[in-house]
Amino acid sequence: MIDDIQQDASARMAKSVEALQKAFTKIRTGRAHPSLLDQISVSYYGAESPLSQVANVTVEDSRTLKVTPWEKTMVQAIEKAIMASDLGLNPATQGMVIRIPLPPLTEERRRDLVKIVKQEAEQGRVSIRNIRRDANSEIKEALKEKMISEDEARAGEDKIQKITDQYIKEVEKHLEVKEADLLSM
Repeated sequence: MIDDIQQDASARMAKSVEALQKAFTKIRTGRAHPSLLDQISVSYYGAESPLSQVANVTVEDSRTLKVTPWEKTMVQAIEKAIMASDLGLNPATQGMVIRIPLPPLTEERRRDLVKIVKQEAEQGRVSIRNIRRDANSEIKEALKEKMISEDEARAGEDKIQKITDQYIKEVEKHLEVKEADLLSM
């Protein structure tokens, strides 16, 4: 019973950390990386499709992304979708190839990005704590219904706390890496 609760809590906390990592990849560091464009969707024959399904996204150099659409008719739609995104990128089209130069980050913008990263990390920590609360309430409910003893409940809550601490440390580690990455350029 308690093992199931712990496994469920651990799996949910791992998903929270994974979601945090995905959020961090969307925050650009000034270096070109194809994952910067992951959240961009393009209208493809009336359906919204991820950019990666209608074009090839590659890194041309450290500050330039190259997007090559599968079909010539998609060039304008992709260019429009990139400009409409909140990434602040200005694509330059040359025939079938769309080049996206990444402007260098100013010191002020870096500090803003660090604040955003810290907010994302705090949301990750809150999410993990909410999962801990849910797991502890499940243990208390099992204790109330006399499915487990008080000692088992206390031991279960201690294990949940250890799991929580482990995932919080993981969030902190990811935050440190991203923060250093943002400030190091």
